[in-house]
Amino acid sequence: MKYFVKINDVKSTGELEGAWNNDDYKELLIRFEYPDSDQLKPAELEEYLFMAISDFEPNEAAAILLDYKLSDVLAEGQIDNLSHEMLRVKVFENYSEIDLHHDLFNINQLLYKAYNGKFPQGKVNIIQFEITGQNNDPEEITKETALKALSYGLSESNLLNRLLGDQLEGRTSFPEADGIVWDLQNKGDHVYSMTISEKWLSKNDFTKTEYECTVQPFVDPDEEE
Repeated sequence: MKYFVKINDVKSTGELEGAWNNDDYKELLIRFEYPDSDQLKPAELEEYLFMAISDFEPNEAAAILLDYKLSDVLAEGQIDNLSHEMLRVKVFENYSEIDLHHDLFNINQLLYKAYNGKFPQGKVNIIQFEITGQNNDPEEITKETALKALSYGLSESNLLNRLLGDQLEGRTSFPEADGIVWDLQNKGDHVYSMTISEKWLSKNDFTKTEYECTVQPFVDPDEEE
């Protein structure tokens, strides 16, 4: 499929809107042993949560947050290991399970704020772009298609191109796309907004901001037979 792509904006941020809501804060206040969360005003919840978190050692607080968000996919031993690693390295970029990077980032950034920078600082990029198919085709763009199309505008040294060339060029399947792209929103009129870790893509990686490209889907040989 042929597309025309135009990059409109690349914005870096350290905090994702809507990552935590008031229900999260109330539940976490209970887990951090604050007894009167129901009496707090919504505007006070985050401030009081940070105060409650500060009564715990950083690795203890990390374990509580990891258990809250990821106990359904991580074993107790994994949570314990991650709670210590988070103080030293950007686990939201390096953990082996790419699908967990989004949640790990949000946990890390909450801890980063609560402990005034004791945890590594994370950054993500929000990319606003236009992508138009042949004959102005109105098809919905998937995360996989978006990554493949954007890769044509990136330098060869970009991590996506260096590590995932076969996937981007359609020679093999690309399940990693769903974990790499944390959010993809259709804004209408062929405009999309993508949220992605700066590990994978940053403003300086773009060598072109307007271009045509051909996205090659992966075709499973077994399905062709």
